Amino acid sequence: MSKRLSVTLLTAPAMILLLGVFILPMLMMLLLSFQDENQAFSLHNYSLFIQDPYYLEILWRTIRVSLWTVLVSLLLGFPVAMYMAQATGKMRGIVTMLILAPHLISVVIRNFGWVVVLGEKGWINETLISLGLIDQPLRLLYNELGIVIGLTDSFIAYMVLAIATSLYAIDPSLNKAASILGASRVRTFFSVTLPLCLPGIIAGTTLVFSLSMSAFVTPALMGGTSVKVLPVIAYEQIMATLNWPFGAALAFLLLGSTILLVTLYTKLIETKRYKEVFAS
Repeated sequence: MSKRLSVTLLTAPAMILLLGVFILPMLMMLLLSFQDENQAFSLHNYSLFIQDPYYLEILWRTIRVSLWTVLVSLLLGFPVAMYMAQATGKMRGIVTMLILAPHLISVVIRNFGWVVVLGEKGWINETLISLGLIDQPLRLLYNELGIVIGLTDSFIAYMVLAIATSLYAIDPSLNKAASILGASRVRTFFSVTLPLCLPGIIAGTTLVFSLSMSAFVTPALMGGTSVKVLPVIAYEQIMATLNWPFGAALAFLLLGSTILLVTLYTKLIETKRYKEVFAS
């Protein structure tokens, strides 16, 4: 048996499964998005989205919330990844376990936990009021802030692990060499550590952005009915109004927007100052 035939036979079950449960349904939804109410070919669903400022605002809100989630995840996750890279093997394992442990609990349960913490009668507002720092409860839920908090909690682990993986691969002697040559810690970080861990940052930010753009449960629970994002609108069109063609069009517009933004982002980074980092 040839090597090529062996590889084909080994990958065939997975490819058939992928074809049946992902590719074919996606193609069917794509074709459905080009149908009007009479099931005739039409671009009406896409033109309706482009011409309606309401849906354009929803798309921009989805992008804005995703970008804030990426930024917060990066700012909070990078120090943790740095600590993991410098820690002993035992401590590194403990931190990894602590990062992944919340994901053993359903995202719905975690979101309801945030509702309890961030609500008007939640722990944060009650503490601030009891300390006399505020007179009225802060509005931490059912707005974009609440969505960003929930999404950061859900996806920060991807950021930490992606960056930590790049930091593990950096030779410690490079930092020592920079120090011997007179570079300060800040100069060493920006000239040595940051460029070398940039692939991990790109991977982490891409993962977090893509997952945030397509997130449904957290925006639905922590954004409420007043702050909606595109996945929630697509779900409502399909499940509530039974407008499958328009819902399918919204889903593919969301997919296309995500792919376009991620592609532009990676190309922009790879063609600028640090393009040598990505050279194979």
